[in-house]
Amino acid sequence: MKVKDAIEKYLVHMQYVRNASPETLRKYRTDLEQFLEFITPPGEETLPLVEVDHRVVREFVGHLLDRQLQKTSVARKLAALRSFFRFCVTQKFIAQNTARLVSSPKLPRRLPDVLSPEEMGGLLDGIETSGAKAMAKRRRPFGPKRLKEELLMLKRDRAVLELLYASGVRVSELTGMNLADFDFDSQIIRVLGKGRKERIVPYGSKAREALEAYWPVRERILHEWPDFSHPDAVFLGQRGTRLDVHTIRTIIKKYAKLFGVTWNLHPHSFRHAFATHLLGDGADLRAIQELLGHKSLSTTQRYTQASIEQLMTIYDKAHPHS
Repeated sequence: MKVKDAIEKYLVHMQYVRNASPETLRKYRTDLEQFLEFITPPGEETLPLVEVDHRVVREFVGHLLDRQLQKTSVARKLAALRSFFRFCVTQKFIAQNTARLVSSPKLPRRLPDVLSPEEMGGLLDGIETSGAKAMAKRRRPFGPKRLKEELLMLKRDRAVLELLYASGVRVSELTGMNLADFDFDSQIIRVLGKGRKERIVPYGSKAREALEAYWPVRERILHEWPDFSHPDAVFLGQRGTRLDVHTIRTIIKKYAKLFGVTWNLHPHSFRHAFATHLLGDGADLRAIQELLGHKSLSTTQRYTQASIEQLMTIYDKAHPHS
């Protein structure tokens, strides 16, 4: 069997048997097709699967590192290869998982940067006022109609960021949310996480208020763009389509710049803040694990270390004998 054919069978298995999310499938396809391109000389047929040994995989890893790819990205691609070859072994296409014989690059231990509760509150509370001020200072001002639309979008942006922080959901989970997933009376959401695993997460009063302010904006978008709209989606772009991950990243970078955040604020930063602030206020680690949808408690435990680091920083600054 050719490597290309085995990859297609693996992706079908991931989609229909393992119920992998569209985002997971996209990443696996990208990583495996990059490997396929590496082992296929121009103008030649792809290698038979049985001819791909650990030396070929090691060369691929070396190639990625030579291209100055981040070690985290290389480790992810190697993990995709290990999963692919494990599938090939179970299907008896090959005898052993050759990718398991290749070591992952050693990753530096890095704690996530986290805004303090006060900083997060200031950012969220200031979205509409700071956004409006930024529009007023534009070198090329918006026309009256465009300005009105942009000001309305500030309410959507506030609702997006409030919900990211209030619920700790992944950005891909947020973009996939439908109105049917919400129990507005109980303020809980049914979230479809990794591996299509469902969990229930609550959200607080601030997020509820932001959502209530956003609903009229959403209805207006649906009314103005009926042919393009996704009426089930919670968060919509200006032309009615479901808001995507890239747009949310752009929104967050815009407000990070407005508020002078000096590090790379991104959607996952709100998830980090959610977990770290809960832990700092005494929440049980296993409860946080359930809320985040982590399969392993060890993944959640890194927030313990982040909280300790923050406490030590405060101690060093504040204690007279530190």
